[in-house]
Formats: sequence, C-alpha cells, structure tokens
Amino acid sequence: MTTEQPIAGELSGRITSYERWLEAEGIPVYGGYYVEDLAALRLGPWPRQGGNGCYINLTGNEQASDAYVCEIAPGKSLKPEKHLFEETLLILQGRGATTIWNGGSRQQTFEWQEGSLFAMPLNAWHQHFNGQGDKPVRFLAATNAPVVINLYHNINFVFNNSYVFTDRYGGEEGYFSGQGKLYRVAGQTGRSWETNFIPDVRRFQLYELKERGGGGSAVIFEMANNTMAAHIAEFAVGAYKKAHRHGPGANVVIVRGEGYSLMWPQGGERVRVPWRAGSLFVPPGRWFHQHFNAGAEPARYVALKFTGSRKYPLGIKYLSSEMVKTGPDQIEYQDEDPAIRAMYENELAGKGMPGGASR
Repeated sequence: MTTEQPIAGELSGRITSYERWLEAEGIPVYGGYYVEDLAALRLGPWPRQGGNGCYINLTGNEQASDAYVCEIAPGKSLKPEKHLFEETLLILQGRGATTIWNGGSRQQTFEWQEGSLFAMPLNAWHQHFNGQGDKPVRFLAATNAPVVINLYHNINFVFNNSYVFTDRYGGEEGYFSGQGKLYRVAGQTGRSWETNFIPDVRRFQLYELKERGGGGSAVIFEMANNTMAAHIAEFAVGAYKKAHRHGPGANVVIVRGEGYSLMWPQGGERVRVPWRAGSLFVPPGRWFHQHFNAGAEPARYVALKFTGSRKYPLGIKYLSSEMVKTGPDQIEYQDEDPAIRAMYENELAGKGMPGGASR
C-alpha cells in the first residue's frame, strides 16, 4: 500500500548557502583564473564591514576558500566583527592597527604595515583602523567562509555565536608580537614557523627547499591555531619550479618579481597566468601548475591555503612532493613536456636574459 504525499516544491541543489550569502553582501565579485593587480580592483560600498570591498572567487577556490579585498578610508576604521570562519590577512597598501578582544578579556592592539601577514583568532572580536590620515588602507583576506557557511547554513550562528574559543585566543600578552616557535618539517629545521604575526612577508627569512626545484627556499606558517595554513616561497632568477598539484583553495599572491605560471588538468590544455607584484591566482584542485621567474630579481609569493596545517590537519590528502610516476603529484624536470622549457627559454631570450635553469 502506498500513500501519496503532497509535493512541497523543487530542490535544484545548484545554489549553495554561501552563494546566497555572497549575493546578499552586495559588493563586486571577481572570478576567472587570476587577478592581474589587486590594487586596481574596483571596490563597492560594503555596509557590513563599514568600508569598501569586493570578493574574489576564482575557478580554483571551488568553495573550499574565498578571498576578499577591503579598503579603509583615510583616518577611518571598519566595524567591529567576529565570525566562526578562519581568516588570514595580508596588508597590500598602507599602515594601521587592529584591536582584538575575546569575551571579557581586555583589548589588545597591534600595528601593521604593507607586507604584514596575520590571522584572526576564531570568533574573537576585532576591529581594523587606518593609521594614515591621507591615504586609504587596502588588504587582502583569505577565509574558509564557504565551507563554514555551507556547513551550518545559518548566518546568525556564524556571525553572532557567543562561544569563546580560549584555546585559539585567551587574551595572551604579545599574541601579535611576531615572536614564534621553530619546528622541523621532514627532518629539516626552520621549515615551519608558528606565529600569529609576520611584520613583512617580503623580507622574512626563508630556508632552502630543494624538493620543488628552481633554486627555491620557503617557510611554512602555523597561525592562530587554525586549520588554514600559509607559506612563503621564493625561487631564483632565470629558474623555474617543478610542476605539481594539490587540492583547491590555495590563494597565491605575488609579493615580489615578475613571471608567469602554467596551470592544466592532467592531459588537458594549459592556462598561462602572467603575474607581477600584486597579482593573485588560485590553481584549480588537482590541476598541475608550474611557476617561472621571468624577471631580474628572485620571485616571491605568499600562499594562503584552505588547509595544510601540520599542527591541526584535516585528515585529507592535500599535497605531496612525490613524483608523478609514483605519487602522482609532482613532475620531475626530466619527465616534463620539452615544450615547457622551450617556452621559458624563448621568454628569457625575448628579454635579453640568460637562463632557463631548472636547478
């Protein structure tokens, strides 16, 4: 025996809770594979934040992470806020300060400048201030808001939850002092630095990283006890890195140098991304990508990632340095398409530069 039930409506399954919230924010949203210049993006009035802003949801974000650019007017501040998603900020232009507090704890204020990188402790109150009276501040933030909003699909819960995560931030003195702890990664000291504030990513000391090639160096950050992670990488003049792939949501921001990257799905067409200081791109999940220095100085970038914390891993495979023959996540130089190296050598020759070294 069957009983007919009334049909309440049709569920498309196409629009996520995050997408609905994004539309309600009412500011520009940029897509595609890359942003050429974060400083040149058109922003719109952002009532929730109290400044101007835009969202950046590139193809490679895949609702694992997102990014936004926010601008604070000269001598002004944003509104205080807290939220249940993790957030890492990179100052693009200007200088100022942030005040943070948690429940009944006293307020703590720290200053920042262009190039500073820091993470907001989960669900802690914070407010950003422009310390200049004649110029705006502009910063980039990467978050895991898509995952959190889609999981709970309740905006009031995400932004107005009273729970205090004292394990993330308990009002500790000097939380944003820039001090930190050094850890070993794969037996190498200096590869991982636990901190909550980096004064200037353009000048932070890096350590040799041979696995990716390109005469590279890097450092990995553990910040604010987050599951999101960040790292800085640099590679030499006239050199390029090995092709590799990982999961989605790694927001790569160029902070020094010029060049290009290639991105492609296995067996698919390559997408060329030109970049310089201020560019942003996000390799799509499981797409190979390869970075080429085509400038006269070492190229350096900051990657703000959906996951990658070694202290609080999510338990999913995100990346490795294994060769494609066994991995399959990295292509060794001897196994790459010869056209890739030829393209790079032509690029350097066109600029009158020697090079093409894979190192």
